[in-house]
Amino acid sequence: MTRESDRLADRVSRRKFLIASGAVGTAGLAGCSGQSDSGGDAETEAAADESTPTEQSSQDTASSESGSSGPSMLTAEGSSTVYPIANKGSSYWNANAPPDDGEYWGSNPEEGNTVPGWEALGEPDMRIADYFASLYGFEPGGQQATPPFPTSIGLSHSGTGCQSVVDGLVDIGNSSGPITAELGWSESKAEEEVVDHVLGRDGQPVVVSSDVYNNGVTQLTGDQVRKIYQDEITNWSEVGGPDQEIYVIGRAEGSGTDTAFRLNMLGSADAPMPGVDTRFGQNQQVAQAVSQNEGAIAYMALAFTSDTVLPIGIEFEGTLYEPDKDAENTIFDSAYPLNRDLHQYTKITEDTPSGTDMREAAFMNMFLTDFGQQVFVEANNYIPLPTADIEAEKAKLPEQV
Repeated sequence: MTRESDRLADRVSRRKFLIASGAVGTAGLAGCSGQSDSGGDAETEAAADESTPTEQSSQDTASSESGSSGPSMLTAEGSSTVYPIANKGSSYWNANAPPDDGEYWGSNPEEGNTVPGWEALGEPDMRIADYFASLYGFEPGGQQATPPFPTSIGLSHSGTGCQSVVDGLVDIGNSSGPITAELGWSESKAEEEVVDHVLGRDGQPVVVSSDVYNNGVTQLTGDQVRKIYQDEITNWSEVGGPDQEIYVIGRAEGSGTDTAFRLNMLGSADAPMPGVDTRFGQNQQVAQAVSQNEGAIAYMALAFTSDTVLPIGIEFEGTLYEPDKDAENTIFDSAYPLNRDLHQYTKITEDTPSGTDMREAAFMNMFLTDFGQQVFVEANNYIPLPTADIEAEKAKLPEQV
């Protein structure tokens, strides 16, 4: 934004060290495990974007199921917040582990390992991708690393993911913000164009660098956070911390994390944030900047918090929401004002008037199980969906065969 850019130029001289040290390179991708502490570089992230296949449509599925060729690759891209969930699910899917694996799928009594949620599925005697794909009529691959169809998850931004699925470039658009805000659509247009699938939730935290946390800033009020981002509070001493200038980090405009933060904290997706010193395109980059700079504050996804990127409690209207699942009120609660849905959008077309083809349904259904919620959502420090919400999401999928 112009106001933010002008304000940043005025502050460069007094924040030269912070800005210089905060201009880190692209952090490593979350990888198969979806964890934020993986190594990597800008070339790795660029490769992930460039490798995203295009022009994969639902028509391929229809022809492949009736013809001799196999089903086409399922493609998705978008939000770095949704990426740890979707990418970990894709890794499990493509590996197609057997039911006696015990670590990634099924149970191995000799090793004493049983995958969480597997028993609730009725202990299926099939490989993981084979099992979930078979529910929607696909023939099993029957061997390691040979799923009924492969999946590929690209990493970009929520707005990019939304636009890509609308343009037919990918099958699924991952977004941590609603498509209405990302693309400026009305609710009615969204209902006509896409189906909104929710696979989990993020209790979007506000984080600070470890030096700030260790100097006593373990909680703020929502109003204090707003004033920091609107350049009305510029020193930690103003909120009970050390006499130190605040290094204010934001996500790139167009990211779902930025959209959700502005909507929920500032009241509008277009709300100005003149207090921001620098912005980063991915959660991984934000986490690295917070861990490498003193006096830092940022907003990000829960999956990327760590011992050096510490979530703080936020008080809203007298209620303190803490980053502790055992607290009376936590940032994991649906009542937490920064709580947000994690979306996967599919496109309504003439070939798929329901908006979701059988490949998409098979893959997304994997997340909408006790197994998927524990292994892909909760294990990445996100918030599992309540049972009623899972059933509502399943109702959006085609009927199983």
